[in-house]
Amino acid sequence: MQIISLMHTGADVWKRRALPPEMKGEGAMASNFSSPLLPLIRKLESITTLSDVERATIEMLPVKVRALSARQDIVRDGDTASQSCLILEGWSCRYKMIEDGKRQVFSFHIAGDIPDLHSLHIPLMDHNLATVTAATVAFIPHEALHDLTARFPGIAAKLWRETLVDAAIFRQWMMSMGRRDAFDHMAHLLCELYLRQEAVGLASDHRCPMPLSQVELADAMGLSNVHVNRVLQEMRGRGMLTLSRNTLVIQAWDDLVRTAEFDPTYLQLRKSSAA
Repeated sequence: MQIISLMHTGADVWKRRALPPEMKGEGAMASNFSSPLLPLIRKLESITTLSDVERATIEMLPVKVRALSARQDIVRDGDTASQSCLILEGWSCRYKMIEDGKRQVFSFHIAGDIPDLHSLHIPLMDHNLATVTAATVAFIPHEALHDLTARFPGIAAKLWRETLVDAAIFRQWMMSMGRRDAFDHMAHLLCELYLRQEAVGLASDHRCPMPLSQVELADAMGLSNVHVNRVLQEMRGRGMLTLSRNTLVIQAWDDLVRTAEFDPTYLQLRKSSAA
């Protein structure tokens, strides 16, 4: 099944641009038009450096933009992917279900993330990718990505770096699931989600969007909804944070970091808030 066959809502917008032949050197100037690929550029520039020609080349990728509703599958376990999904606005998650209906969330994704970038080389999906909130996404054909990475090995290396950072995040989540208690686990997750948003310009001053429900947090942490609620109430009671109206305000960043034993090195960010 093609990924796009799963899409039942939202308006399609196709954007195709050819790379000008003169853009072959490092001295080429970046394009001056607005592109739906800008969130991807911001994301890559949060962990690495892009040249002007690399930036302009990424902007010119063909994309199909769709507006999706909350809690809508983008691609399902068992599908064969022919394109990868870039999150432009909103949140998504990777998850898997077991027979009794329980769900395990493996990761949360924000603007600039390509949650299924691995499908470029492993097209058979072994999990689901879905929106958490209403979201705008851009689909990039694998054919275009293969062409891009073949012509620009520097961009290929940067996309590979992105998948390695994803793997590092998975390892931290596994550590939290296996060895951190619920309070420390929550502290670690909130530190991570704040810094990832700060790195792409979606958060500042220890304040960020947090549209995750307690159910979604519970599914990510392997806890019950009641346990998640209890932990958040305790954090509020200690004056560490407030979480209301889909906004997280961290009032005691240093305490949260110390509690979680949080070291942001695994995120490989070029800059991060530490105070």
